[in-house]
Amino acid sequence: MASVPDGLFIGGGWRPAATGATFGVEDPSLARELRTVADAGAEDARAAAEAAAAAQESWAATAPRERSEILRRGYELLMQRQDELALLMTLEMGKPIAEARGEVAYAAEFFRWFAEEAVRIEGGYQASPDGKDRFVVMKRPVGPVLLITPWNFPLAMGTRKIGPAIAAGCTMIVKPAEQTPLTMLKLAEIMTEAGVPAGVLNVLTTSRPGEVVEPLLRGGTIRKLSFTGSTAVGRLLIEQSAEHVLRVSLELGGNAPFIVCEDADIDKAVEGAMAAKMRNIGEACTAANRLYVHESVAAEFSEKLSARMASLAVGRGTEGGVTVGPLIDEDGRGKVEELVADAVVRGAKVLTGGERAEGEGYFYTPTVLTGVSPDSALMSQEIFGPVAPILTFTDEDEVVAAANDTEYGLVSYLFTENLERAFRLSERLETGMVGLNKGVVSNPAAPFGGVKASGLGREGGRVGIDEFLETRYLAMPLG
Repeated sequence: MASVPDGLFIGGGWRPAATGATFGVEDPSLARELRTVADAGAEDARAAAEAAAAAQESWAATAPRERSEILRRGYELLMQRQDELALLMTLEMGKPIAEARGEVAYAAEFFRWFAEEAVRIEGGYQASPDGKDRFVVMKRPVGPVLLITPWNFPLAMGTRKIGPAIAAGCTMIVKPAEQTPLTMLKLAEIMTEAGVPAGVLNVLTTSRPGEVVEPLLRGGTIRKLSFTGSTAVGRLLIEQSAEHVLRVSLELGGNAPFIVCEDADIDKAVEGAMAAKMRNIGEACTAANRLYVHESVAAEFSEKLSARMASLAVGRGTEGGVTVGPLIDEDGRGKVEELVADAVVRGAKVLTGGERAEGEGYFYTPTVLTGVSPDSALMSQEIFGPVAPILTFTDEDEVVAAANDTEYGLVSYLFTENLERAFRLSERLETGMVGLNKGVVSNPAAPFGGVKASGLGREGGRVGIDEFLETRYLAMPLG
C-alpha cells in the first residue's frame, strides 16, 4: 500500500489528535485492520474551524484563474496516480481494482470541470425600472464550508464537493467516512502538492462524528454544510444547521425504480440493469432498488439477468478477473441477508445467489429475486448490496404509482423504445434524475441530486458551483 498520512490535516500541516486517540481502518475483503489514523475530537474541530476562518478572506481574494490552475493540477496529479489511488480504495473499501480505477478517472473529472467553472462565475448589470438607479449583481463565496463524504465513493464524493468549493473561493473542512479515511488523507496530500494554500483544505478523520460535526455546525464559523449520506443523518444535520441558518446541500438515500416496458430492447435493459444494480457492488444511492418489468417480458428479462448475475466473479478486489468485491462491513452484509430472508418469507423465489459467499471478508453472492411481494422490506429500504428484486406490472399508471410510492426521489431508470412513452413516463416519475435506456446517470457535467427525502441542492454541472456562492446586490443612483 502506498504511503498515506495518518494524522489530521489542519492549517496546512499534519498533526495527531489533541487527545492522541487513533482508530483502525479495516480491509473488508479480509476483515482485518489495515492501519490506524488519528481520531479527532471537539478540540481538533475547533482548530480546523479557526484555520479555515483565518484563510477565508485571502483565499476569497485569490484570482479565479489561480484557483482554476490549482484544480487543473489536481486533475493531472490524480490521473498520474490512478493506479496508486485505485489500490488504496480497493484495500479500504473493497471494490474491484478496475472499478476503482474508473472512480479515480471520474473523480478527477470534477476537478477538471470546476477548473473551467472557476473562471466563469458571473454577475449582472441593469437599469432600475424607473431609470434612476443601476443594479450590479455579483457572486461571492459563501464562506467556510463543512464537507461530509460517504464511504462508498471515497474519492469521487470528495472531489465533487472540494472542486466547487475551491472554484468558488471557499475554505473547507472535510470529514470523510470512518470506514474510508485513507483516500481522503491521500487526496489532501495531493492537493497540497497542487498548490492549495494552508488552511484552505482541512481534513478531520474521526470515529466519533457527533463530537466533531455538531460543534462545527453550532460554532458560528461554518457557513455551509454539504453532506452525502443517509436520510436519517441528513435530517439530524438539518436540525443542527438551523441554529446559525446555514446553507445546506444534501445528497441522501435512494430507492430507485428500474422500469422495463413491454417494447424495451431486453438485451439493452439487462445491460442497463447490470450497470444500475451492480455498480460499486450495489452499494450506491443510485442503485436500482426495485425492478419493475412488464409481465409480457418478465420471464425473458429475469432469465437473462439471472444468468449475467450468476456469471460474476466474487472475490478480493485486488485479484484479477474479480467483478464483485465484499460489502463494507458485517453490518452491511447482515442487513442484506435480513432483507433477502424477509422477501423469501413473503414468497420471493431466489433465481441465483441469496447467500454469503466464501472468503474471510464480508462477501455476498449476486442475487436475483422474482415474485417479490410489494410489502417486502427491501421495497422500502435501500438494499446497498448485490440484490435485484423483480416485480411485474401490466400498465403505465400501475408502474408509475408503484415507482413513486416511496419517500425517496433520487433517480429512476426507464427502458422503452417508444419516444412518446419515454417523455410521458419521465415527466411523471418523481425523481431528480432519470436514466432513459441508460443504467448510469452520474456525470460531472450534469446536475446530480434528488427530490423529496433524497436531498436538497445539486452537485456537478453548471449549477454545482452555485451551491457555494452567495448573490450580492449593489444599488447606486446615477446622480
